[in-house]
Amino acid sequence: MKRSRRLVSAAMAAALLLAGCGNQWGNSAGMDGAGDDRELKGYDINPQPREKVKDGGTLRWGINEFPTQWNRNHVDGNLAMAAVVSNALLPGPFVSNEKAEISVDTDYVLDARVTSQKPKQVVTYRLNPKARWSDGKPITWADYRAQWQALNGRDPDYRIVSSTGYQDIEKVARGKDDYEVVVTFERPFGDWQALFGPLLPASTNRDPESFNTAWLNKIPVTAGPFKFGGFDQTAKTITLVRDDNWWGRRAKLDRIIFRASEQDSLISAFGNGELDIIDIGPSAPDYARAKATTGAQVRTAAGPDFRHFTFNGSSALLSDVRVRQAIQLGINRQAIAQSDLQGLDWPITVLNNHFFMNTQEGYQDNAGELGVYDPEKAKQLLDAAGWKLNGQVRQKQGRTLELRFVVPSGVQISKAEGELAQSMLAQIGVKLTIKAVPSDDFFTKYVIPGNFDITPFAYIGTPFPVSSSYGIYANATNGKNWNANFGRSGSPEIDQAMSRAAQSLDPAQARALTNEADKLLWPLVNVLPLYQRPQMVAVRATLANVGARGFFDLQYEDIGFTA
Repeated sequence: MKRSRRLVSAAMAAALLLAGCGNQWGNSAGMDGAGDDRELKGYDINPQPREKVKDGGTLRWGINEFPTQWNRNHVDGNLAMAAVVSNALLPGPFVSNEKAEISVDTDYVLDARVTSQKPKQVVTYRLNPKARWSDGKPITWADYRAQWQALNGRDPDYRIVSSTGYQDIEKVARGKDDYEVVVTFERPFGDWQALFGPLLPASTNRDPESFNTAWLNKIPVTAGPFKFGGFDQTAKTITLVRDDNWWGRRAKLDRIIFRASEQDSLISAFGNGELDIIDIGPSAPDYARAKATTGAQVRTAAGPDFRHFTFNGSSALLSDVRVRQAIQLGINRQAIAQSDLQGLDWPITVLNNHFFMNTQEGYQDNAGELGVYDPEKAKQLLDAAGWKLNGQVRQKQGRTLELRFVVPSGVQISKAEGELAQSMLAQIGVKLTIKAVPSDDFFTKYVIPGNFDITPFAYIGTPFPVSSSYGIYANATNGKNWNANFGRSGSPEIDQAMSRAAQSLDPAQARALTNEADKLLWPLVNVLPLYQRPQMVAVRATLANVGARGFFDLQYEDIGFTA
């Protein structure tokens, strides 16, 4: 049900694949320059038929943050861990398989298709009349209309992640009854299947106050195979229990208990048998510990993930694009990838595209001269920008070029990346100070409000290209609202290029237009891609239908134990 890129500090990332394009998982030759014949799986979840999964049991799931905002369409709720939890609870019209092929989720929608293209694009949804919110109200066309009104960007008091797609809708109307939704677009929108997931009830979308606060430290309503059981703020756990009013396939598990902790603690808890599943990220030590755990395995997939550094363009020290370009040229991405990925069974290669992963159709290297490690050119740019070397560190008008590299505490890979970047940037006269902050605060108090200069994390993505990334790179609305653009830099030209790609209904043309947008992003230095990040999930060997999911949307009602 995830339809926009999610943020994750240690564990996940993002990427885009045009619906219907298909993946190139089995052919990774050329990825690392010398060629690589390892076969990368599209997903690795131990798929098992329901009859082989035991009824009952509790799944103990480790997560590395304890979200406070559970409205995933709110800028503070755009978190990977919020999605992991709420995907068991909330509806969406479509699901993706491991090949990024999209189909309707018949628990919620019986049919959805483009019913007209001229004079305007019209999409008609036929809803499942059995679908109900946990308060007993049916899911109807009114919920779709309210979501469009909340997310179309016309009211800045709604603190939305992105208005992509919704801003292109002219109206959402009732069809022949309450269970038919007719969506008319003012402009074509190729990724229309990316919309309305997760769907929230009209009651929490009806006004900005409800949108911004109804899901704050609360999960007020659900509509999935599980329902909300409760928070334990002291133990940092979130409990979900089987919803016996669910109209779909009965959930195999009795409950899922999510336990939030810092990454170092999670791997220890897994090794001690206290957790059944954790995302270990691209961490060789954690990978080795998980592999050595009795009765456990590490499931690995070539998911839609990429590791990156975000540069804060609103920072006083980074507002000059020449300085950002110099910093980018002063960072040896290959060395960082080598450090992060060494010891993992994964090709080591840098990523030179903001939209497509190395393993995806449509990928091309658009980085050009700004994608290479060139400290001499970096020094020239800094000199031209007025930052002159004074001893070991550059200064300008009495200010020292000292940048804050903000990382979540307990995430060793982030710390190691900071130390490498610190050494590299010292060679061009830039001082980098590593600031470790509590994991729970990393996004909400630092990344989202722009309280950093450079920060590393990853995005977890969807099968949709521009629509799930548009908000990350879109220029500020009303000259001040950056929404999900944490790099706080953009341009009308980039917005227009992404819009052209999003409006194309032809996959080949859309891929070409997406790459045109990518070419404009590299000189801006908003997000610096590092590498396609492997999805690596440590699980109990008997756990079925969950793990490294790639593009596959987990069916939470089918998750359980085989023995």
